[in-house]
Amino acid sequence: MSGFLRARRLAVVAVAALVVLLAGVAAALAQRRAGGFGGFGGEEVLPNPKYDGRFTFVRLRYGPRVGFVTQQVRWAHDYPVGEQHFMKILNEVSYLNAHTEESSIYSLDDPDLFKYPVAYLCEPGDWVMTDREALSFRKYLQKGGFLIVDDFRFQHWDNFEQQMRRILPDVEFFDLDASNAIFHSFFEINDLSIVKNNYDPGEPIFRGIYEDNDPSKRLIAIINFNTDISEYWEFSETGLKPIDETNTAYKVGVNYIIYGLTH
Repeated sequence: MSGFLRARRLAVVAVAALVVLLAGVAAALAQRRAGGFGGFGGEEVLPNPKYDGRFTFVRLRYGPRVGFVTQQVRWAHDYPVGEQHFMKILNEVSYLNAHTEESSIYSLDDPDLFKYPVAYLCEPGDWVMTDREALSFRKYLQKGGFLIVDDFRFQHWDNFEQQMRRILPDVEFFDLDASNAIFHSFFEINDLSIVKNNYDPGEPIFRGIYEDNDPSKRLIAIINFNTDISEYWEFSETGLKPIDETNTAYKVGVNYIIYGLTH
């Protein structure tokens, strides 16, 4: 077996092992959270870590700046436990050495956002931008930034599309299947139906936005539609979903990061 294939196999084992490990700390995390299950009681917004060149999970904020978030603050769903779990998985299967306890939150027009190659946008059903944010984020994507969109459903597509057209007026959305390169950038993912939404019916849909609307060029955005990948990350220590589904959600996320960093 080649060293590369051996590394891939060890990475798969590591994901499964770490998900089991996270399950063992469920009680401690439940006590730490202010709001219990789902963070409904809220979380304090932690300060952004000082930039040091290490990979940092970046969550995009829209609307007014707040110091405390609840489920009513849509962009903050699954914060901060979802990304903390995810970054621990990422470090287990790669040499990225990402920050695990600290994530960063930026508005779409924050100049510091340009220091980070990958950004995550959650629950864009109510997402509204200023003109300045739209223009700044267009430059971010054109300069090589990669956007991950997660956790929204059918009734929210129209608003999301409207906002994206303010960023990229001629944008086209491409339906993706498991053959797309992004699902093979690290792990081999051949079935996307396993990462269903926990609370809405129907199959998950994955859409992409390509540079210059050209599928031969790089994806500049991946859109998880009618599913909620970060929900699996947040609750991987609770047994909310079967471990195989949780593993796939982590693998999908790892592939997104690796693709974003290498394209």
